[in-house]
Amino acid sequence: MSVVSLESLFIRDDDDCPSPTENPGLNDDLDTDLEIDEREKSNKDTSTAEVYLQACKLVGVVPVSYFVRNLGTSTMSLNHHGLGPLGGKALSIALVTDMHIDTLELADNHLLAEGAKYLVEMLRANFTIQNLDLSNNHLQSPGAECIAKMLLDNISIKSIKLSGNGFIEDDAKFFADALASNYRVKELDLSHNKFCGRGGEHLGQMLANNEGLELLDLSWNHLRMKGAVAFCAGLKVNVTLKHLDLSWNGFGNEGALALGEALKFNNTLVHLNLNNNRITNEGVGMLCRGLEANDTLRVLLLAYNSLTVEGALALVNVVKNTPKTALEEINICNVLVNENFVQLLELTCQEHPSLEVHYGGVGGFIAKKPPKRPDPMKVIQDYLDKRKLRLWDFFRNIDKDGTMRVPVADFRKAVQQSSIPLDRYQIEELIQRLDRERTGMVDYRGLADTRKQMMRDHRRQLRKVESRQKKEKQKSDRILKTFQSAVEAVTPRGSMVMSPGGAREDSSGPQHFSATPLSSWHHIVMSNSSRYSVTNLSNEHVHLPALGGAGLHRPPRSPAMLSYSQPNLLDDSPRSGPCKPVSAQGTHSDPEVDHSKLSPTANHLTRSRPALNTKQPAAKTKTSKEKKKKSKKQLDKN
Repeated sequence: MSVVSLESLFIRDDDDCPSPTENPGLNDDLDTDLEIDEREKSNKDTSTAEVYLQACKLVGVVPVSYFVRNLGTSTMSLNHHGLGPLGGKALSIALVTDMHIDTLELADNHLLAEGAKYLVEMLRANFTIQNLDLSNNHLQSPGAECIAKMLLDNISIKSIKLSGNGFIEDDAKFFADALASNYRVKELDLSHNKFCGRGGEHLGQMLANNEGLELLDLSWNHLRMKGAVAFCAGLKVNVTLKHLDLSWNGFGNEGALALGEALKFNNTLVHLNLNNNRITNEGVGMLCRGLEANDTLRVLLLAYNSLTVEGALALVNVVKNTPKTALEEINICNVLVNENFVQLLELTCQEHPSLEVHYGGVGGFIAKKPPKRPDPMKVIQDYLDKRKLRLWDFFRNIDKDGTMRVPVADFRKAVQQSSIPLDRYQIEELIQRLDRERTGMVDYRGLADTRKQMMRDHRRQLRKVESRQKKEKQKSDRILKTFQSAVEAVTPRGSMVMSPGGAREDSSGPQHFSATPLSSWHHIVMSNSSRYSVTNLSNEHVHLPALGGAGLHRPPRSPAMLSYSQPNLLDDSPRSGPCKPVSAQGTHSDPEVDHSKLSPTANHLTRSRPALNTKQPAAKTKTSKEKKKKSKKQLDKN
């Protein structure tokens, strides 16, 4: 099969279809300007149709009559025509010179990556097409790479739909790189693909870098928790996105937590679709934390999540308690509400008249578990602890004979007549536990064993609750930490540097530096350059800045300061003689000491360690004198 290039067909088009201006012969004086324009348009349409028919003949495909009939219109809808790669090639050849079509719809045509390449070649010459629909064409990874390369150079495409093309998560990097520098694309549809966790990271990076995208559809993907957290980190710093569809992605409560954190800072998003994302009442509570600080979101869709009346009440309460909220529509159409919700909604609508909430109907209820009766043995033990009594004292009052055994009837009567807060059912439960073999007797040993078992069960239950709470807190902290790390990864750092203002030594943990603009950093460095000097790094000696004043404020001890100041203060120099007094600041008070070898700031050191070391030689000399005196006394005795 012969290969037809765009250049050859363009030249053939010029040769075979001359324009009316080449034959200025007959009836020129009779034609008006309107007739000339109409004839030029008709000839050009005829030229495009002839080029298309000739291209179809050369590549061996059947022409699409709809395309020929609708030439000259602004919208060309060729969805579901089964073009295939060769049909896409013939169409691309015909559209090279077309100047009318600005919307090209080619969904479900099995173009494959080969057909996408022909369309990309056409778009390099055609700058009229602004809206392109390539959904459900099985482009896969080669097609994604080809489309992304086109977006790097194209200056006309404003909307592109790539739904259902089998893109995997690594393909998201192609679009992230392409849209990092392309600010002309306003709408992007990547729904019904296979983006997972790593795809969410690339898409989050795309949102952080892009400054033109206003509508993004990522529904029916597989972002899940990891991808959701990474994506929301990019959403936090995005400044242009207005419409976001994240339905059917399995965000869960973890994704709702990250999304709530992003909504605290995002001030451009207007429409958010979170339908079918496995979000429960707990996740809605996390999402509401972000809604409390957001003042731009107008539409929130949460239909077909695992919500009940509690989640619906939380959403309405956020609107009621947040005066600056912009929410106008909340969709929870599958949730059955109760009368309390309807009353709260009416009160909220009085303060926010534009609010509209879609719910499933009235008839829901708040699921509450019946209160569990406390352990009767625990009630007895609390009663005894409050009165500072022993279990033996309690049983001895019932056991009048002192046999350590009492009938069940007497035990029941004694407990009922006492002031222990036990009802009839709890007493019967306790008796069943004390008299398991139905002997009709209750002994003290069984009562003591029951108390021990109660205490073991109580401790086990407390450990279980603490473990569950600890795991939930660790999970939330881990998600927030991952979210913050993702935000730091996608946030540009070109204009931010570390500030010395936050570099305070603390032995309790790692340092947290504050970020300041470059100009502020330059001012700080220039103002402090004369005060800070670092010399003799090989000996780990640092001259600290002069703090001034008699009452110096000593900074907190830290391993870093000790490691720098200690070697220089313990060296064998004349300034640390054993007989020289030492001040509290760690400097010698004798004016005869030679300070010429010290730096100008060395007289204000921050360590008093030399004073401790200089006392040791003095103590040694004192002991030597005592030894001499003792030796003289011994000589005198002898």
